[in-house]
Amino acid sequence: DIERALEWFRKAAYQGDPLAQHNLAFCLNHGEGLLKDLKKAVKWYRLAADQGHAPAQFNLAVCFHNGEGVRKDLRKAVEWYRKAAEQGHAPAQLILSVCLRNGDGVNKDPVSSVEWLQKAAEQEYAQAQHNLALRYEEGEGVPKDLGKAIGWYRKAAAHGYAPAQHNLAFCYYTGQGVEKDIGRACEWYRRAAEQGHANAILELKVMGLL
Repeated sequence: DIERALEWFRKAAYQGDPLAQHNLAFCLNHGEGLLKDLKKAVKWYRLAADQGHAPAQFNLAVCFHNGEGVRKDLRKAVEWYRKAAEQGHAPAQLILSVCLRNGDGVNKDPVSSVEWLQKAAEQEYAQAQHNLALRYEEGEGVPKDLGKAIGWYRKAAAHGYAPAQHNLAFCYYTGQGVEKDIGRACEWYRRAAEQGHANAILELKVMGLL
């Protein structure tokens, strides 16, 4: 019952409970059971974030990153991403990695970018595993290592992440970093295609399998 949940969130939030503050902010942020109010959402995210609540720190960072309910400020976004990342919040680790790679709100640092990506990947976060595979494949911020790239593609693909399934298929199809295996390539192309991955669908059509 969303109304009863919101009643509890409000009471606990005003009493200073960071989980309730975060949940109330989330409802205000997304208009779930309440009128959408981004400024109020930011207020409650900040109260929870100041108490060290990692998901609130992450969501507050997203607000600063996108300029939702607050003036866009990439430096503040990075500060809050970092706070959440340091507590082991995998999505924050991933986006902090992207910021460090691109120089968004922080000086470019490809090595630190990979370090944060590794932390998220080790938590079985599929998108981070895929991105880490790309870094090893391209030798960006880390020595080029196709074997490690394949290993991380496999992990992300096993989690059902379609871009990794497609890239793993391509590696099997071309023999890049792994023994060429058309059968396995087709299998991974199919898995990615079943999730609507456009390039995987195209590859299967070119191969006459669709």
